[in-house]
Amino acid sequence: MTEATVLDVSDIQAVVLRPRPYPYCGQIVVIRIGDAAEGREMLRRIIPHVATAEGWGDSEHHLAWLGIGFTFEGLNALKLPGDTLESFPEEFREGMAARASILNDVGANAPANWEHPFGSSDAHVLVTITARTADDLAKVLDQAQQACGDLPNIKIIYSMQCSSLPEGRNPFGFRDGLHNPHVEGSGTPVYPSYTPPVKAGEFVMGYPDEQGATASQPQPDALRRNGTFAAMRKFHTNVAAFRTYLRENASGPEDEELLAAKMVGRWRSGAPLVLAPEKDNPELGADQNRNNNFRYGDDIQGLKCPFSAHIRRVNPRDALKDELVAVNLHHFLRRGMNYGSPLPEGIYEDDGAERGGWFLLVGAKLQQQFEFVQSQWISNGNFISHGIEQDPILGNPGPDSVFTIPQRPVRRRLHGLPQFVVVRAGEYLFLPGLRGLRWLADPANSTD
Repeated sequence: MTEATVLDVSDIQAVVLRPRPYPYCGQIVVIRIGDAAEGREMLRRIIPHVATAEGWGDSEHHLAWLGIGFTFEGLNALKLPGDTLESFPEEFREGMAARASILNDVGANAPANWEHPFGSSDAHVLVTITARTADDLAKVLDQAQQACGDLPNIKIIYSMQCSSLPEGRNPFGFRDGLHNPHVEGSGTPVYPSYTPPVKAGEFVMGYPDEQGATASQPQPDALRRNGTFAAMRKFHTNVAAFRTYLRENASGPEDEELLAAKMVGRWRSGAPLVLAPEKDNPELGADQNRNNNFRYGDDIQGLKCPFSAHIRRVNPRDALKDELVAVNLHHFLRRGMNYGSPLPEGIYEDDGAERGGWFLLVGAKLQQQFEFVQSQWISNGNFISHGIEQDPILGNPGPDSVFTIPQRPVRRRLHGLPQFVVVRAGEYLFLPGLRGLRWLADPANSTD
């Protein structure tokens, strides 16, 4: 497959291939299907509003952008044939909550602490709606409610508002959404990057993957083609704890910023440490032609960017070139929105407000992509010879938590890292293409 092979973007959901607009307002809605026939009718009404990757961002055709995904329990609620249900991969059928021990979702992150209905048999359909303005979002939400208001067995059981933060930052104050793999043949702009284009089959079923194979499951092809999977995660961010830890372990404000950059691998502006190791460079951070065009091969001792820095752990780039690890097999697409208001500058005490991020981590192979990165690169330090050391941002630290900063003449080791990010919800989702959605809505494909 080459760039000359164009993906069928008219059949692929926009949320899979395209980033959300900025600025944005968003809504996450979870639906329970109490009757299969009503569930199919709901789909028939929703399908015309689902945004495809064709014309994404065209305000003349989209008042807002709607995406839809199904849990395994949701597909079961539609009463799909048994052979179809059994053709889905084991990890999807089991669901994220059942895989908690694999994902290091223990302690505060354990499914028992997740918000209802996540991790239960009630979460069936997840709908994301994104718009540029609150008025546009309200109009689409009203349309959706009117379309399904006469279906008594279709219930909205969870809803959450999202919105962009100032300057495109995340709750910790770092510029957000800087890097995603380039999907070969997707038609998205190509910016300079060390990471080469990745075969489309890694992210969308129906196309060759990095090993030349094309997915054959789930069945049938009409349901599978142009569909994919996603790991949905809702994170609560402990911003006050992050600021306090920086202050307690730094010699002053400048050192706080350097320590924060060492943990993340970028300065708050987005400038990568390997290109700006001594001080922030906002111009570099804003330059899409430069802010991802770097590698770790010339920082083999981690003196610029620590081995455990967040962005180096979730995407090691060429740092593992001498290891038996094919980094290009473990990428996923990151689609996210923020929720809650930012903690005011200069505040070091938790105000009790809910703030964080909601993410879809999209890939055709949940086990090889999300589960591998979560269980190995984020939660296990052995691949960089750091034992129990975890990602300092997304890790689930215990009492022996540590973060190593290589430096001369003696490395620095920080101990007792708090948990800066807490998992509040999670689900595995199937995101069909538009033809797949119509297949699901067809009574002929149900045992009902």
